[in-house]
Amino acid sequence: MFDALQDRLDAVFDRFRGSKTRSEEQVGEGLREIRMALLEADVNFKVVKTFTTRIKERAVGSEVSEALNPGQQVVKIVHEELVRILGEQSAPLDLGSASPAVIMLAGLQGAGKTTAAGKLAQHLKSKGRQPMLVACDLQRPAAVRQLQVLGERVGVPVYAPKTEGDPVEVAQNAIAEAKRMGAGVVIVDTAGRTNVDQEMMDQAADIKAAVNPVETLFVIDAMIGQEAVTVAKAFQEAVDFTGVILSKLDGDARGGAALSVAEVTARPIKFASVGEKLDEFEAFHPDRMAGRILGMGDVLTLIEKAETVYTEGQQEEMAEALLSGQFTLEDFLNQLQSVRQMGPIGKLMEMIPGMGKAMKEAQASVDEDDLKRIEAIIQSMTLEERRKPQILNGKRKKRIARGCGRSAQEINELLRSYEEMRKMMKDLGPMMGAMGGGGGGMLSQAKAARQMQKMMGDGGGDLMEQLAAMNAGGAPTPGAGVPGQKPMPRRNKKVPARKKKKRR
Repeated sequence: MFDALQDRLDAVFDRFRGSKTRSEEQVGEGLREIRMALLEADVNFKVVKTFTTRIKERAVGSEVSEALNPGQQVVKIVHEELVRILGEQSAPLDLGSASPAVIMLAGLQGAGKTTAAGKLAQHLKSKGRQPMLVACDLQRPAAVRQLQVLGERVGVPVYAPKTEGDPVEVAQNAIAEAKRMGAGVVIVDTAGRTNVDQEMMDQAADIKAAVNPVETLFVIDAMIGQEAVTVAKAFQEAVDFTGVILSKLDGDARGGAALSVAEVTARPIKFASVGEKLDEFEAFHPDRMAGRILGMGDVLTLIEKAETVYTEGQQEEMAEALLSGQFTLEDFLNQLQSVRQMGPIGKLMEMIPGMGKAMKEAQASVDEDDLKRIEAIIQSMTLEERRKPQILNGKRKKRIARGCGRSAQEINELLRSYEEMRKMMKDLGPMMGAMGGGGGGMLSQAKAARQMQKMMGDGGGDLMEQLAAMNAGGAPTPGAGVPGQKPMPRRNKKVPARKKKKRR
């Protein structure tokens, strides 16, 4: 969604790259470009004014970091101010001690409330909760049936006694039904309109009064544009929501709502819907979203996605195979299938710092069909061939090619790529083991995530400077970035003296 904004901001940062100074005139020119980029992204003009004013105060002031050049300093300041307008701190659901805990969803028709209800149920179920969905949208045709279908897909009960009538009565009766069924969380889906009107607001307020929710979440379409502020304020006055769910964040529009609603309402964004699938629903972290906007990636979310796919035992086995260099095609197939479970490979690549930008510059893309092709080739091999690729001769390759419908040339290309990757992993093995503290390596289930969180906490400034350096075209400072890490010793290599050529 933020591709256009990211490209515009990159152009602004280019003005500072290579510059040894950071004058007020340079900052002024850069801020004009940032202001235009944000306005074109449909960010509210008041938010844009506040945002650029804060940047100017810091960029032309006395704030100087010896570790960063002027371009990197500007990236760092912009990142920190983006985090600020996105809400600064992550805000998880507060379900309290009530049983059942009631969550009410409100928003305009078409914002994605019903889908968000299903995704939230899936999210809570994955956390060990027992949610129940309640159909109180009795205005929109087929809304009740849609919620029932979502409930079946998630595997949670849906309370939908009627398709028309009084939604307040349905909400009240749902609490008693949840207690009878032993549901720990009740998610109430309410009706909406295409535009804000008093009848809808009154109905939402009545439902809230009837069920007394611990969380009232305002669902807003991330592609709504400038109207986001008006709609958000109207719902805030009517139901005083406690948090926001951004829907359709995977769209190709400008996404100004994401950069406006938290600042204007002073309510945190709690979740973001990043795709059409039920599991494409993430807890919202302002610092991570700011990193994505600036092309710095999102390593922590990538780690969390991996933790949902890999068990601790699988990680240990994988790390051992990598460290020992015994990485077979069977291991590669297992890893490929696991990665595909984490989501579209293109989105995963964007979470790696610098990778998204590098792919754009190379005009490269990761095609899901390529992964399917690789999977088909490996699955056409016998178990022995996967574990011992060196036995693959011309006769075996022809048989594999017939089995998967690919050419022998494609099989050879896959084998070459696999061998290069295996050698690279073997060379990196000692370093990975050292960073991971032994057997688990960098793939250890908790170590990598906890270490990154620690770095983003007290030592987050150093890590932020490294990411800023990468985004601003600089090189990371040797030895910096990890709290307590000693700088790498520099070896003074002796340059051999040139031999004088004898004159003939």
